[in-house]
Amino acid sequence: MDKKTEEFYIRLKEELNNTSNWPSEYLYKFIVPTDPKKIEEVENAFDNMGAVIQTHQSKTGKYTSLSVNVTMKTPDDVVEKYIEVSNIDGIISL
Repeated sequence: MDKKTEEFYIRLKEELNNTSNWPSEYLYKFIVPTDPKKIEEVENAFDNMGAVIQTHQSKTGKYTSLSVNVTMKTPDDVVEKYIEVSNIDGIISL
């Protein structure tokens, strides 16, 4: 992980600590190329967590957005999940 990304995650953890009581619901938003395998990879990352996942395909059908609403225990868990899904090829975290 590069220094800029690491600094972003540190700031995110601090912000989450200061603005929420934990455990708390968190809304992740991702964009992936429209490929059933990539969508499944994101869904699998949140499997057995009680996540509510909504998908929406772009007008051209080239990309799919995923909104994942899930209860997370700590800000560290939020960041760890971002890091986990960052390994999915072509994913964009919003």
